[in-house]
Formats: sequence, C-alpha cells, structure tokens
Amino acid sequence: MRVLAGIAGVLLIWLIVSEFFVTFLLPRRVRRDPRIARGFTRLLWRPWRAVARRLSPSSADTLLGFFGPLALLVNLIVWSLALLIGYGLLEYAVAGNPFWSRFLISSGVFLSAEGVSGSTAVHIIELAEAATGLGVLFIVIGYMPSVYSSFSRRETAVSQLATRGGSPPAAATLLHRAAGRDRWRDLERDLRAWEEWAAELMETHLSYPLLMWYRSQHVNQNWLAALTAMVDVAAFVKATVASDDTEAADLTFRIGRHALADLALQLHLEPVSVDRLSDADFEDLFAVVERSTVANVDRETARRKLDRLRREYEPNAQALSEFLVLDLPPWFRHEEDRRRQRDRDLIGSS
Repeated sequence: MRVLAGIAGVLLIWLIVSEFFVTFLLPRRVRRDPRIARGFTRLLWRPWRAVARRLSPSSADTLLGFFGPLALLVNLIVWSLALLIGYGLLEYAVAGNPFWSRFLISSGVFLSAEGVSGSTAVHIIELAEAATGLGVLFIVIGYMPSVYSSFSRRETAVSQLATRGGSPPAAATLLHRAAGRDRWRDLERDLRAWEEWAAELMETHLSYPLLMWYRSQHVNQNWLAALTAMVDVAAFVKATVASDDTEAADLTFRIGRHALADLALQLHLEPVSVDRLSDADFEDLFAVVERSTVANVDRETARRKLDRLRREYEPNAQALSEFLVLDLPPWFRHEEDRRRQRDRDLIGSS
C-alpha cells in the first residue's frame, strides 16, 4: 500500500509540475498543451456562460468579466492542492504515518523551509516541497504582471480603434473616414499599425490563453470585434483596390486571419458558417471606394473576391464569438454611416 501511495505521489507531483511548466513557463505552442488547465477552464466556463445568458446584457458582461481572473486563481488553488496531496502521499510512503496526518504536516511546511522531525528521506521530501512551493509562488508573481501588461496594451488599441470606427467598430465607418477626407495613405498607415497589434495579440493570447476571457471595460467593446473589424477593412481593400496599392492590407489580412485561426485552434473550436455582409451593405461600401476613385474592379468581381476572402476568416471569428460570448462587429452601422455618406455627397455637390 505504501509503495502504491509513493508511486501515486510521484506521478501526481510530476504531472502537476509539468503542467505548471507548460502553462506558465513555455511561451509558445507545443504539441502537449496544458490539458488540465484547458479542460478545467472549459469545465468552469460552460455553466458560468449559461448563467450569464440568463441575465441582462450589462449584468451578463459584468459576470463574464469576472471569469478570467477567477479561473486563474482557481487553477492555482487546484494545482497547489494537488501538489500538497502528492507530497503527502510521498511522505506517507516514506514515514508510514497515516496519510491525513502527513498531509496536514505537508500543508504546514508548504511554501516554507520549516520542516518537522523525521528521517533524512522525509527531510529531503520536505525540502523539495518547500522549493516547489517557493518556485510556484515566484513564477506566479512574475506571470501576473506579464498578463496584465499584455491586457493593457490590447485594450489601448481597442480604445483607439473605438475613436476611429465606433463602438463596436464597423468597417464602413473606417472606410468612410478614409474616403471622406481622401486619406487612403492614412488608412495604409493604420493597416500597418493593426498588423503589428494583431501579431502581438496572437502571440500573447497563445502564450497566456486566459487573456481571451479577459473582457474590455466597456460593454460594446471587445478584442475580438476589434480584430475582426481590422481584418474586414483589410479584406475589403484587397478586394476593391489595385493590387499594387494593397501591400499593407494584404499583410494585415494575413496576420489577422492567422490569429483568428490559431486562437480558434487553441480552444479546439470548429469553424461556424456565417454571412455578415448583405448585398445592400456591400453596394453602399463599394460606393465609398468607387467615389474615391481607388476602386479598379467592377462590383461583381469585387463581391466574389470579397466573399472568398471572408470565408477564410469569418467562420473562425464566429466560432470564437459563440464560445466566448463576444459580439462580432457589424460591417455597416446603418444610421451613422449613411449619414456620413449623405453629408459627404452634399459637400461634394456644393
């Protein structure tokens, strides 16, 4: 019995330490992802999401906003308890005392260097336990600033996009802004900035997956809507503007599509078919670039090309939206964008 307890303790300690290493210390994708953390997070998320869907939008967003930080704390508690049990089993195997008494002693020395009387083997186990506890503590202390620094940079870009594209951001608003002032070069500059932001978002959210559950401070803003709106604009520019002038749009589209695909893969989500752009909205959008004399293809060709590009990223965006309960942005904010169009037409005719 004691031999089996010792083997079980060693296996449990090895499992938790390796899981902790993959989750907190390995900042890249690996074949063996943190299955315990991912599975436990998904197990908590489903009932949490079900409860939130029964609440009003503002209350639901508040409740969902608690999940990311809470899931991190719960994971740490579960890992710590598992380590305590593992070391308790190991000490029971060596000392032969009842397991729960060894477990309580183990709890007393966890995260400290203070041991109890016993054999040399017991002291070695207690020293290893104290070292593991201190290692867990210091790694978490270093992990938290990285998570919140990444969150802060993400939200800064989301807020900046809101001032340009509205809340939630709409591709039509961003295109109207560029076309109305004949500032397509400024749009190209924005696309290059979005490319960098999308690349950073992809890397940070793959390294720290719980960031996907950290929500923005405002109900009508979220990182998924911002990323999707950026890719919408890049796809529309690629579909309608001369290929010689779309390098920035092409790069932004590629990295945005890559980010959406990898994040959906990280959560093991299947793509979900969706059609977010109606024919009427496409006609209004195409008129924006057509009046700005930057369109170089006819409407039908542009529509077919845009539909093909949308199929490369919208299904993954929709899958993330449904799983994380994050709204995707509209292509067209009808009242505001059509008012912009009328104002611009009046200025042009006067």
